[in-house]
Amino acid sequence: MGARTKGRDDGEDAVSRRQPLPLPRHDYPPDAWKLVESRYSTRFLARTETLFALGNGYLGLRGNHDEGRPTYDHGTIINGFHETWPIVHAEEAYGLAKTGQTTVDVPDPKILLLYVDDEPLFLSTAFLTSYERVLDFRAGCLQRSLVWETLSGKRVRLVSKRLVSLTQRHMAAFSFEVTLLNADGPLVISSVLLNRQDRSAPLSGSTPFDPRISRDLGERVLENELSECDGTRVMLGYRTARSGMTLGCGMDHRIETACDYELSTSANGDQGKVDFLIEARRGEPIRVTKFATYHTSRTVPTTEMAGRCQRGLARALSSGFDAIAEDQRTTLDDFWDRCDIQVGAGLEVQQAVRWNLFQLMQATARAEGSGIPAKGVTGHGYEGHYFWDIEIFVVPFLCYTEPRIAKNLLRFRHRMLPAARERALELDQEGALFPWRTINGEEASAYYQAGTAQYHLNADIVLALKRYVDVSGDREILSEIGAEMLVETARLWADLGFHDDHDAFHLHSVTGPDEYTTVVNDNAYTNLMARLNLNYAVSEITRLRDEDPYRYEVLCGDVGLRDEELASWLTAARTMHVPYDDERGVIPQDAHFLEREVWDFANTPPQKYPLLLHYHPLVIYRHQVIKQADVILALFLLGNEFTREEKRRNFTYYDPLTTSDSSLSPPVHAIVAAQIGDLEKALSHFRLTLLMDLADVGTNAAHGVHVAAAGGTWMALTYGFAGLRDFDGQISFDPRLPEEWEHLRFSLTVAGSLFDVELTHDHMRFSVRSGPGLKIAVRDEDVVLSPEAPVEVALGPA
Repeated sequence: MGARTKGRDDGEDAVSRRQPLPLPRHDYPPDAWKLVESRYSTRFLARTETLFALGNGYLGLRGNHDEGRPTYDHGTIINGFHETWPIVHAEEAYGLAKTGQTTVDVPDPKILLLYVDDEPLFLSTAFLTSYERVLDFRAGCLQRSLVWETLSGKRVRLVSKRLVSLTQRHMAAFSFEVTLLNADGPLVISSVLLNRQDRSAPLSGSTPFDPRISRDLGERVLENELSECDGTRVMLGYRTARSGMTLGCGMDHRIETACDYELSTSANGDQGKVDFLIEARRGEPIRVTKFATYHTSRTVPTTEMAGRCQRGLARALSSGFDAIAEDQRTTLDDFWDRCDIQVGAGLEVQQAVRWNLFQLMQATARAEGSGIPAKGVTGHGYEGHYFWDIEIFVVPFLCYTEPRIAKNLLRFRHRMLPAARERALELDQEGALFPWRTINGEEASAYYQAGTAQYHLNADIVLALKRYVDVSGDREILSEIGAEMLVETARLWADLGFHDDHDAFHLHSVTGPDEYTTVVNDNAYTNLMARLNLNYAVSEITRLRDEDPYRYEVLCGDVGLRDEELASWLTAARTMHVPYDDERGVIPQDAHFLEREVWDFANTPPQKYPLLLHYHPLVIYRHQVIKQADVILALFLLGNEFTREEKRRNFTYYDPLTTSDSSLSPPVHAIVAAQIGDLEKALSHFRLTLLMDLADVGTNAAHGVHVAAAGGTWMALTYGFAGLRDFDGQISFDPRLPEEWEHLRFSLTVAGSLFDVELTHDHMRFSVRSGPGLKIAVRDEDVVLSPEAPVEVALGPA
């Protein structure tokens, strides 16, 4: 790697080391409400399978073509449906994670094959006289239209549509319409439901080492327990070999045509197929509608899952594709009415913003009873695990736009509490320790240094709870689930730390958000967030004791809470050690971070990023080099604890040290850069966030959408450029609109009031659409919002 410098190369930062690779405009023309592919090519196949994916938070379909080939990664994913496997450590130690969890593919319903004169449509060799594929953000539908000229000279028009229903959670629908344009002839439409999980690997061939990719389980996963076919319906049922989860899935069809046709249906353990053999007539359309349903369980038998699927298919057939598509549009009209952000910065920016918002909807809309995987339901990256990303980067969006979903996610975390208590005991700690990465509640991170050691996850969850309560005004959740979570997380911090001879409280052997610096003492982010966790626990449990003695008594009985515990938590918070370097005027990332040698960025070539794929962890750990925002994240989340000058000094020091090898850095750096008035740097980081997947900034968009980066896009626009602040429930704005932007418009829901915000260089305008209104502030000026009339606030220089 060459000699390493003793100082930093201030001329280079994460932005210059990360150059987006945008899709070419001539093939992917910008559109404010659509992602359009105007020419077929396999050049960006891996990326576009992610970009054109559909999902509703429960069920996801990657953007594979109807023919099922060519393909980088077939993917039909159900949130939380997983297989387990024993984690084998090269050297065992007590308390290491024992059971891995991996989301597996459920049978693929996307396959609709077309044969004309026995010639198959295969896009890579077909002569196409027209082609277009469109992901419509308002319709929630993926449409592909093409004209194919066969070797026999027949011209065939094909229009296919697919959607994953937002109203019927377990169902996907497909429309496949074929017309022979210049001649009669025989054609076949073959609809397939295929178990790919236990078949051959994707056509992409071998995959290089990358710990962010899902694993090949290497053995059969789905054990067939049901295979039935009847007319146009096929039913399949499975049980996973190790985790014992059950799956029922099925498909049914409707054909609409004036042409004569015959029907053939078959089903075996790994495949169901319905063939339509049609005597097509010139100009006569043939439309096959296909519906697929999925139900999973950890306890219910496969036969019952299949029965639920059949009932869902019957409802879908009675509704029809067009009615379901209309419901989809209506649901999305409501979503966009509350969640849209209009950015006066050009068509490409507007398209990218809406694509990211659409991904947030697809990842969360129907994720009832589960978490949100890091890749949503669009790919197999990170094995379908739930991380802290969601609490920090997605829950804020949900608190202000979809509070019901935010509350469901917090309830899901609460259901993990028994397993979290067990994990804390395993690590000889009191309270509860939530798993770093998981599906079923057990810790699935085999690499404890950058996994289990990230104790800050506990405080991240508490911050999400606090933000939900502050923004929604829903205090009932505290007595319902929140108080119990506060007790157990506070207990963990109080037990984990210790007081030194000077009575300062320390947290040792922890890892902060930066996974390039592990198992350290007094990570500043962890200590600051633990302090917030402890203070919030004391505040809310004291309030519960004073305002609702009965519920407080119930809580004490349920968790064995003692009054003296609150005093110990308050003492730990008050004496929490936060490192500070007087010489540099910055907060050290941890007790010894500033003593390390600075990474030699100047002599690290671009192809060596991300560093984790090219350097041994020990090489990385001994340097000042940061994977993702750590101190800078604390500057944002706990911004009321720092002055603007403190933010500026810390940002100036840590920004050049950050590689942004994680997608979690750019939005945070964009927000803090905007807050300190460095709009050039804010825009540069925002561009990385905005284009994380569209331009494959991290070179791993093929593995699924970076859901946290999509949430970060919303955060950078609202918290960054619009200057939203919400500390302790006090809503205020200190905007920093980039000079080249004309305006920024969005909506927020706070304590039951939905209001619109419009920001220009001259003013901020607020209009209450529903609810009683509220009191906010704009640059320290109090503003009262009411339904009676809009309020406009003139803006001077920032």
